[in-house]
Order: sequence, then structure tokens, then C-alpha cells
Amino acid sequence: MSAKEHRQVLSDAGLSKQRVVLEAIRLADREGVGGLSMRRLASTLGAGAMSLYHYVASKDELLDAMIDFVFEEIELPPEETDWQSAMRRRAVSAQQVLARHPWANGLMESRTSPGPANLRHHEAVTACLRRAGFSPLMATHANWLLDSYVYGFALQAASLPFDTADELAEMAEDVYLPQLPPDEFPYLNESAAALVDAGFDPADEFIFGLNLVLAALEPLRTAG
Repeated sequence: MSAKEHRQVLSDAGLSKQRVVLEAIRLADREGVGGLSMRRLASTLGAGAMSLYHYVASKDELLDAMIDFVFEEIELPPEETDWQSAMRRRAVSAQQVLARHPWANGLMESRTSPGPANLRHHEAVTACLRRAGFSPLMATHANWLLDSYVYGFALQAASLPFDTADELAEMAEDVYLPQLPPDEFPYLNESAAALVDAGFDPADEFIFGLNLVLAALEPLRTAG
């Protein structure tokens, strides 16, 4: 056995499904899921490509496991509080997790073979809504609306060219306002200037919209 083959055997021996999945997540976090392949993952792990199939039978199975890990990171709605507080905590947690793993956004609801964490998460959300008084159908409407808001916000936030209030203020003054002459774009110019003056923080937008969604759902708890 050559030295290279010996190193390969030692590397393969240290593999586990958890290690394979965690490394796949790290790779996707860095480069996006589009660059993930079994061959690339094996190279990153320093293992033989075929050895990975001992732990995940296909790329689809790998994605299922990766998404299950992401769902494991999201806080479940707590049972000891009112439904709006519980769903707010769950939504904020989901938004934070998606900010860490933006590649997962388009895959969260696409899996046809959901893992245990995925199922536990959806069961806990549905249970929270049902215990609050939502009918099975209305709980589905509420869940769909909340997830649409969380996933949509995460997608929009990931595409913004700024992250903080300071960065937004700097871009507004140096980039946006010069492109918005008040005689041509009076309302956009006014809005950009107002955001700078108010020290607007884009991070506050998530809670603002989430509270509106939760308030709109409240009257539907006892609807048929």
C-alpha cells in the first residue's frame, strides 16, 4: 500500500454520517449548495468519493440530512407562553438560522423524505396553533403565511448590499441619494433622507412585519 493509499484509509476510517453532513453544511455555507457535489465533499474530507455512499446513499439523502440539521437549530415554539410569543420566538430563531445558512432557504419545504427534526419542528408549530384555538385548516393557513414571511424576508435580507444601520446610512448618502434627485424622485428621495435621519436599522424590519402578521392572525383563531 502506498503512502497516499494509507492516508486515504485512515481518513475514511474517521468518517461518520454526522461528520459528512456537517462538512457538507460548512461547504454550502461558504460556497452555496450549487457547488456541493459528492466528489467535492469527499475531497474536502480527504476521503474517497465512494466511501461517502456508505453514510448517504445519494445527494438527495445528503440534502435531507443537511436540512434536518438546519431544522434542529431552530427553536421550537415553547409551550409555556401564549401562541403569539411562542410563534414570534420560533420565527426569530428561524430567521437567524437562515441568515447562517442562506443556501437552505429554498430547500426547507422541498424535501419529500423529511428527517426527524424536520417532522418534530412542523408538529410543534402545528400543535402550538391548534392549542391556541386555530382549526386544522386555519392552522395550515397561519403556518403557510408565517413561513412565507420568514422565508421571504430571509431571501430579501440575504440580497441586501448592507447589514447594519451605519452601512445603510453610508450607502444612502453616498450611493442612493445622488441617484434620486428630488425633482424627479421626490418620494424616494424623501424616504432615503428620512431613513438616514432616523438611524433606521434594517434588522428591525423583521419584527415589525412579523408583529403585523401575528396580529392579523389573532381574529382567525376562533374562525371556522
